[in-house]
Amino acid sequence: MAFLGTAVRKVASCRPALSPLCRSATTSRRYSSSSEPTTEKSVPYENVLKVEEGGSGPTKPLPKSAEAVVIGGGSLGCQTVYHLAKMGMTNVVLLERDRLTAGTTWHTAGLLWQLRPSDVEVELLAHTRQVISHDLEQETGLETGWIQNGGLFIASNKQRLDEYKRLMSVIENCPVTGIQVSTDDMGVKRVKAVETFHGTIQTPVVVNCAGVWAAKLGEMAGVKVPLVAMHHAYVVTERIEGIQNMPNVRDHDASVYLRLQGDALSVGGYEQNPVFWDKVSDKFAFSLFDLDWDVFMQHIEGAINRVPALEQTGIKSTVCGPESFTADHKPLMGEAPEVRGFFLGCGFNSAGMMLGGGCGRELAHWIIHGRPEKDMYGYDIRRFHHSLTDNNKWIRERSHESYAKNYSVVFPFDEPLASRNMRTDPFHKVLTEQGCVFQERHGWERPGWFNQDGAAPVLDYDWYGAYDISKNQNYKYNELLGKEYTFDYPPHHHVIKNECLSCRHGVSVFNMSYFGKFYLTGPDAKKAADWLFSADVNKIPGSTVYTCMLNKRGGSEADLTVSRLEAGAANLPLAPEANGDAYYLAIGGGVAEHNWNHIKTVLQDEGLNCQLTDYSEDMGMISIQGPKSREVLQEILDTDLSNEAFPFSTHKVCNAVGHKVRAMRLSFVGELGWELHIPKDSCLPVYQAVMAAGAKHSIINAGYRAIDSLSIEKGYRHWHADLRPDDTPLEAGLAFTCKMKSTIPFLGRASLEKQKAEGLRRRIVCFTIDEKVPMFGLEAIFRNGVPVGHLRRSDYGFFIDKQIGYGYIRNPDGGVVNADFIKSGKFTLERMGVVYEAKPHLKSPFDPSNNRVKGIYPDNYHNVYKANAQ
Repeated sequence: MAFLGTAVRKVASCRPALSPLCRSATTSRRYSSSSEPTTEKSVPYENVLKVEEGGSGPTKPLPKSAEAVVIGGGSLGCQTVYHLAKMGMTNVVLLERDRLTAGTTWHTAGLLWQLRPSDVEVELLAHTRQVISHDLEQETGLETGWIQNGGLFIASNKQRLDEYKRLMSVIENCPVTGIQVSTDDMGVKRVKAVETFHGTIQTPVVVNCAGVWAAKLGEMAGVKVPLVAMHHAYVVTERIEGIQNMPNVRDHDASVYLRLQGDALSVGGYEQNPVFWDKVSDKFAFSLFDLDWDVFMQHIEGAINRVPALEQTGIKSTVCGPESFTADHKPLMGEAPEVRGFFLGCGFNSAGMMLGGGCGRELAHWIIHGRPEKDMYGYDIRRFHHSLTDNNKWIRERSHESYAKNYSVVFPFDEPLASRNMRTDPFHKVLTEQGCVFQERHGWERPGWFNQDGAAPVLDYDWYGAYDISKNQNYKYNELLGKEYTFDYPPHHHVIKNECLSCRHGVSVFNMSYFGKFYLTGPDAKKAADWLFSADVNKIPGSTVYTCMLNKRGGSEADLTVSRLEAGAANLPLAPEANGDAYYLAIGGGVAEHNWNHIKTVLQDEGLNCQLTDYSEDMGMISIQGPKSREVLQEILDTDLSNEAFPFSTHKVCNAVGHKVRAMRLSFVGELGWELHIPKDSCLPVYQAVMAAGAKHSIINAGYRAIDSLSIEKGYRHWHADLRPDDTPLEAGLAFTCKMKSTIPFLGRASLEKQKAEGLRRRIVCFTIDEKVPMFGLEAIFRNGVPVGHLRRSDYGFFIDKQIGYGYIRNPDGGVVNADFIKSGKFTLERMGVVYEAKPHLKSPFDPSNNRVKGIYPDNYHNVYKANAQ
């Protein structure tokens, strides 16, 4: 007898049965080109083309053309075809190089959990559950093998318990040999056809659901697919007496899961030293690797700790197969930036079965309507900067860290350690020396906060000591991160407070160089600006406008500032050559790739003759904010900074201690202030001059942790937090960014007009609570004891000295959410099972009249501040 406790194994094969979804295909007779959600209709399953194993080709000829070709017959591929058909696409082909589920799906553990760290992921899992447990059996009459075991999440410490409280036509044996790509008259690459050994299919859409083979398939079309293949394993025990009613168990702290399998258990998990599969074989179908017990033993120890009987239980089989993993342990989805019509549905990090239903539906909607229904930015391939997606060091290191930390607690202020310092700005070295604790966004190192105890540089990745690599010793940066592993206020809360209040009462400098900096020029630039931007950006040259960019449904794809430029000769990088209209776009750096691709896609779809150029790496940007900012900058800029000469929302090129800069009077923190956009070689001299001029005003460096607090206090939105692609500007309190009073058409206008006429069914609301308890988002919102939404974003406002949260609420009766509905309700917020009274606000509780950004402060403001400080 082989026992788990001694790690002696008895090897046997294990091949789970295939579900009806992976054995069949569906077609639908309903089609809708509307951007609204499509009503799904089930019809009998038919037209399944099959090939016997070992056959020389498909039993039916390949079609000459298709509306879409899905490549890869695993969970996601089958779910995508299923949902495309249900949404009305009648000519869809699924190509599988071997047989359905032959790659990674067939050896899945088959678990479907319901707790995930975001509201969208919870909804995706819920749809998968609906499809597998109900829809398929209703439509086909076939059992899917769904077993309702229940689930048990085990918390071994307070932090883990706190985290749990917070979350509550098929053609086989037909390998693809090539993807044909054509270039249209505008120079845009588009999918043309799919080549196989058995023929070529003309199609405008290819969906890459090839799992661990997805990178190879991407290469055929010139598309970068940033994933790696690793061995992933579980073992199945012999029969265990009395275990039949046990729920599935997930013990994150032991990095192990236990799944009931009849009268036995499957045991698996995520280790810190996974085995990479560097040479992915095209011949690997329904195959397994030998299990490396030296790697797997750590899971055995955790399992025995939870179920002591396992120590004397035999092993019936081992399952070690390939899985694809990504840099942030999230799937790769959406249209590839390199080629129009090439969609990704891969890199599911062993969660393809769990997420397949929800992601398959969203991907189908993406293909048919151009965008998914839900906010899928966290899975969108465009979340990664193009400079990273073919960087093997970044892909390998980050994928390893994400794998190793898959079962780690997701803390609010955690940062990756792998592949850091990929993109740094000219201020990086000097800020590191001043104690900057950096955050990583989009490959950039941006300031998080400033440690008062000296430098804490980010070191090279040590792989957590795996693979015989020595761990970094006395790693100060990692130690500082570890101290913030809490769901309470972090130990550096007072440091963030000081950075915030220095900005509110004096002056602070923020390095925002990671921002995306684009120029929009060309003959159709004005036409493009009118269509792309919800606000009227065609003011006089020298004006700067805060605006949104929308999708067809009126959802917010981005928020940014657009500055109208003077026509003239090039003065790069501060000004492009422009014979006509030209615009400078400043965009949050973490979403710059998403914005770039959204703009390019719209320009291509509309056939507009424009040039979009990226100068993000060529300029730095510092923002000097606070009541004393004018006094500091007036010493180094050669232009009048008075309200009359340099009003809010304007910009001009001027000299700063002998260096040309573009100064913009803007604020993301709600204070008097200017941004300086500076050519790379001039960054340090200008920064040093600012700090020297500000010394007598006690100027300090501040980071993005302070910006998060200051901006929520002022009521400014953060894209992808309290402003997402499924939120309209009307719902988000940003109606002022929409040129609705003009007759100028813009993308999404029709949807906004319809929504405005019907009244808002959901809208964002600001809440404050008197108790000093930390909140981070996802806390439930109750009105008169009835749940009406959850917080999207929360932080502490140090000036008003209250916890602040923003969330979207609905009327439980389905009615309009207006000011009376908000004012008449009694609101509470629930945090980890405890309910707190909350006060709703229709306007920001901080400076609702916007006096401070206009430079209007009480006459005795600075004297009062000095007295309080003393």
